[in-house]
Amino acid sequence: MQNITPAQLAQWLADGDRSQPTLLDVREDWEVQTCHIAQSKNVPLGDVPARQGELDTDAPIVCICHHGMRSARAAMFLEQQGFTQMFNLDGGIDAWARQVDPSMPTY
Repeated sequence: MQNITPAQLAQWLADGDRSQPTLLDVREDWEVQTCHIAQSKNVPLGDVPARQGELDTDAPIVCICHHGMRSARAAMFLEQQGFTQMFNLDGGIDAWARQVDPSMPTY
C-alpha cells in the first residue's frame, strides 16, 4: 500500500492520459451523503470483505475515509487478498476538502 496526498490524487484525476483509479470510499452511507469525491464507489469498511469481488485486483484503487485510518485498513486487507495497486488517501476526505476542494462540507 502506498499513501497518496490529496494534491497527488487531484493531479492523477485531472490527467486524461493516465488510467484512472477506482475511488473506494469505505465510510458509512451517512458520511458519503455529507460529502464525497465524484465517481467514488461507496463500500463501507465492514462490507469490503464480502464485496471485494466487485473490484479489479489489478486496477489502481485509492481507498478513502474520513481521516485515513479506515481506508488504510481496507487497503491493507485488499492487498493481502492479492490486489496489486493499493493507495490510501493521506488525511482522508477531510484533507481533500481542506487542500483540494474547500467548497466541500466537512464534519
